[in-house]
Amino acid sequence: MFTGIVEELGSVQSVSDLGDAARLSVRGPVVTSDARPGDSISVNGVCLTVVDLADDGFTADVMLETLSRSSLATLTPGSPVNLERAARADSRLGGHIMQGHVDGVATVTAISTTENWTTMSFALPDGLSRYVVEKGSIAVDGVSLTVVAVDEATFAVSLIPTTLAHTTLGSRTVGDRVNIEVDVIAKYVERLMEGRST
Repeated sequence: MFTGIVEELGSVQSVSDLGDAARLSVRGPVVTSDARPGDSISVNGVCLTVVDLADDGFTADVMLETLSRSSLATLTPGSPVNLERAARADSRLGGHIMQGHVDGVATVTAISTTENWTTMSFALPDGLSRYVVEKGSIAVDGVSLTVVAVDEATFAVSLIPTTLAHTTLGSRTVGDRVNIEVDVIAKYVERLMEGRST
């Protein structure tokens, strides 16, 4: 489990094509400071398992299912990535409960900047709008954010300068693709309600 409070802006060191998978090497001295093989680290919102540690970084294998459902397939050496270690049971929950299981890839449709904040809008993948509510939580590239507006096809979030400076969202432009994870509670509620109607 994760909270969406990004600990570090890391960078991709290498990407190896394994045919039906990929091996990703990422530099992240903060998130690897106490990591061990088998630990979970969120990379742009995707939960990956550490398979090796070296030189302030880690290596993870990314299966085809993950590559096809997320934006990780577009990463190249030098790409910045949001990194977060798995949440500890004895720590504060600063963002919201996240699994690191991406629901889809959204596209940045508009960016509006004022002196104190930036509003970023996204086109929602089909079938996800029912899980997104105004003032509810959503994860964008692993960053826990509050939805400020939503309709059937799009949603928007407001970003403070700190978020822009310390995550990949600060370098996003219109047309960029980002990983989206909706609030898992909404999906569980929907599933439970389906059971009541049968």
